[in-house]
Amino acid sequence: MHLLILAAVIVLSLILIVLGLPGLWIMVATAVTYNLVVPGEPIGWVTLIAVAVLAFVAELLEFSLTGRYARKYGGSRRAGWGAILGGIVGAMVGIPVPIIGSVIGAFVGSFLGALIAEFTGGSSAADATRVAKGALIGRVVSTVLKIGIGLTIGVWIFISAAK
Repeated sequence: MHLLILAAVIVLSLILIVLGLPGLWIMVATAVTYNLVVPGEPIGWVTLIAVAVLAFVAELLEFSLTGRYARKYGGSRRAGWGAILGGIVGAMVGIPVPIIGSVIGAFVGSFLGALIAEFTGGSSAADATRVAKGALIGRVVSTVLKIGIGLTIGVWIFISAAK
Protein backbone atom coordinates (compact mmCIF):
# COMPACT_ATOMS: atom_id res chain seq x y z
CA MET A 1 0.00 0.00 0.00
CA HIS A 2 2.86 2.40 0.85
CA LEU A 3 4.44 1.81 -2.54
CA LEU A 4 1.17 2.54 -4.34
CA ILE A 5 0.80 5.85 -2.49
CA LEU A 6 4.42 6.72 -3.30
CA ALA A 7 3.81 6.00 -6.99
CA ALA A 8 0.67 8.18 -7.00
CA VAL A 9 2.50 11.09 -5.39
CA ILE A 10 5.36 10.78 -7.88
CA VAL A 11 2.94 10.88 -10.83
CA LEU A 12 1.09 13.87 -9.36
CA SER A 13 4.41 15.60 -8.72
CA LEU A 14 5.40 15.13 -12.36
CA ILE A 15 2.14 16.80 -13.38
CA LEU A 16 2.94 19.68 -11.02
CA ILE A 17 6.34 20.12 -12.68
CA VAL A 18 4.62 20.46 -16.06
CA LEU A 19 2.38 23.13 -14.53
CA GLY A 20 5.38 25.06 -13.22
CA LEU A 21 4.79 24.16 -9.58
CA PRO A 22 7.32 22.66 -7.12
CA GLY A 23 6.81 18.99 -8.01
CA LEU A 24 10.50 18.16 -7.62
CA TRP A 25 10.52 19.25 -4.01
CA ILE A 26 7.29 17.39 -3.31
CA MET A 27 8.95 14.24 -4.65
CA VAL A 28 11.99 14.77 -2.45
CA ALA A 29 9.84 15.47 0.63
CA THR A 30 7.70 12.43 -0.11
CA ALA A 31 10.79 10.22 -0.41
CA VAL A 32 12.08 11.47 2.95
CA THR A 33 8.66 10.94 4.54
CA TYR A 34 8.43 7.46 3.00
CA ASN A 35 11.83 6.66 4.45
CA LEU A 36 10.71 7.78 7.91
CA VAL A 37 7.28 6.10 7.86
CA VAL A 38 8.04 2.71 6.30
CA PRO A 39 9.91 0.35 8.65
CA GLY A 40 13.58 -0.21 7.94
CA GLU A 41 15.37 2.03 5.47
CA PRO A 42 13.57 1.45 2.16
CA ILE A 43 15.21 4.40 0.40
CA GLY A 44 18.86 4.91 1.22
CA TRP A 45 20.10 8.25 2.48
CA VAL A 46 22.55 8.43 -0.40
CA THR A 47 19.60 8.27 -2.80
CA LEU A 48 17.72 10.93 -0.83
CA ILE A 49 20.69 13.28 -0.89
CA ALA A 50 21.33 12.59 -4.58
CA VAL A 51 17.74 13.35 -5.62
CA ALA A 52 17.76 16.53 -3.52
CA VAL A 53 20.96 17.64 -5.29
CA LEU A 54 19.37 16.80 -8.67
CA ALA A 55 16.28 18.85 -7.75
CA PHE A 56 18.49 21.79 -6.79
CA VAL A 57 20.43 21.53 -10.06
CA ALA A 58 17.16 21.42 -12.02
CA GLU A 59 15.99 24.61 -10.31
CA LEU A 60 19.28 26.36 -11.10
CA LEU A 61 19.07 25.24 -14.72
CA GLU A 62 15.49 26.45 -15.02
CA PHE A 63 16.45 29.99 -14.16
CA SER A 64 19.90 30.19 -15.71
CA LEU A 65 18.97 28.76 -19.12
CA THR A 66 16.35 31.42 -19.70
CA GLY A 67 18.89 34.19 -19.22
CA ARG A 68 21.62 32.30 -21.06
CA TYR A 69 19.43 31.86 -24.15
CA ALA A 70 18.51 35.56 -24.10
CA ARG A 71 22.24 36.37 -24.18
CA LYS A 72 22.85 33.68 -26.82
CA TYR A 73 20.41 35.49 -29.10
CA GLY A 74 22.35 38.72 -28.74
CA GLY A 75 20.88 40.11 -25.58
CA SER A 76 22.67 41.97 -22.85
CA ARG A 77 23.19 40.77 -19.31
CA ARG A 78 20.30 43.06 -18.48
CA ALA A 79 18.04 41.11 -20.88
CA GLY A 80 19.10 37.85 -19.23
CA TRP A 81 18.07 39.15 -15.82
CA GLY A 82 14.89 40.62 -17.30
CA ALA A 83 13.99 37.20 -18.70
CA ILE A 84 14.66 35.48 -15.38
CA LEU A 85 12.73 38.00 -13.29
CA GLY A 86 9.95 38.20 -15.88
CA GLY A 87 9.55 34.43 -15.78
CA ILE A 88 9.25 34.42 -12.00
CA VAL A 89 6.75 37.29 -11.95
CA GLY A 90 4.82 35.80 -14.86
CA ALA A 91 4.49 32.46 -13.09
CA MET A 92 3.08 34.21 -10.01
CA VAL A 93 0.71 36.40 -11.99
CA GLY A 94 -0.52 33.46 -14.07
CA ILE A 95 -1.53 31.34 -11.07
CA PRO A 96 -5.16 32.59 -10.94
CA VAL A 97 -5.75 31.02 -14.37
CA PRO A 98 -6.78 27.43 -13.72
CA ILE A 99 -4.38 24.58 -14.49
CA ILE A 100 -1.91 26.12 -16.96
CA GLY A 101 -1.83 29.76 -15.87
CA SER A 102 1.57 29.61 -14.18
CA VAL A 103 3.16 27.93 -17.21
CA ILE A 104 1.78 30.46 -19.67
CA GLY A 105 2.66 33.27 -17.26
CA ALA A 106 6.27 32.09 -16.96
CA PHE A 107 6.67 31.85 -20.74
CA VAL A 108 5.07 35.25 -21.39
CA GLY A 109 6.95 36.79 -18.46
CA SER A 110 10.32 35.56 -19.74
CA PHE A 111 9.55 36.97 -23.19
CA LEU A 112 8.32 40.32 -21.89
CA GLY A 113 11.09 40.63 -19.30
CA ALA A 114 13.79 40.25 -21.94
CA LEU A 115 11.90 42.47 -24.39
CA ILE A 116 11.46 45.31 -21.90
CA ALA A 117 15.05 45.03 -20.67
CA GLU A 118 16.39 45.27 -24.23
CA PHE A 119 14.07 48.14 -25.16
CA THR A 120 15.07 50.14 -22.10
CA GLY A 121 18.71 49.39 -22.89
CA GLY A 122 18.38 51.13 -26.26
CA SER A 123 18.00 48.17 -28.64
CA SER A 124 15.86 48.34 -31.75
CA ALA A 125 12.51 46.59 -31.92
CA ALA A 126 13.89 43.83 -34.15
CA ASP A 127 16.87 43.17 -31.84
CA ALA A 128 14.73 43.23 -28.70
CA THR A 129 12.23 40.82 -30.26
CA ARG A 130 15.01 38.43 -31.30
CA VAL A 131 16.42 38.45 -27.77
CA ALA A 132 12.96 37.95 -26.25
CA LYS A 133 12.40 35.00 -28.59
CA GLY A 134 15.69 33.54 -27.35
CA ALA A 135 14.53 33.95 -23.75
CA LEU A 136 11.28 32.16 -24.59
CA ILE A 137 13.18 29.30 -26.23
CA GLY A 138 15.41 29.10 -23.16
CA ARG A 139 12.38 28.88 -20.91
CA VAL A 140 10.91 26.06 -23.01
CA VAL A 141 14.24 24.18 -23.02
CA SER A 142 14.62 24.59 -19.27
CA THR A 143 11.07 23.39 -18.63
CA VAL A 144 11.60 20.28 -20.75
CA LEU A 145 14.91 19.64 -19.01
CA LYS A 146 13.27 20.03 -15.60
CA ILE A 147 10.56 17.54 -16.55
CA GLY A 148 13.24 15.07 -17.65
CA ILE A 149 15.13 15.46 -14.39
CA GLY A 150 11.85 15.08 -12.51
CA LEU A 151 11.14 11.84 -14.36
CA THR A 152 14.62 10.61 -13.46
CA ILE A 153 14.12 11.51 -9.80
CA GLY A 154 10.71 9.84 -9.72
CA VAL A 155 11.97 6.60 -11.26
CA TRP A 156 15.01 6.58 -8.99
CA ILE A 157 12.89 7.05 -5.86
CA PHE A 158 10.38 4.39 -6.91
CA ILE A 159 13.05 1.81 -7.79
CA SER A 160 14.87 2.47 -4.50
CA ALA A 161 11.64 2.06 -2.53
CA ALA A 162 10.57 -1.09 -4.41
CA LYS A 163 13.71 -3.07 -3.52
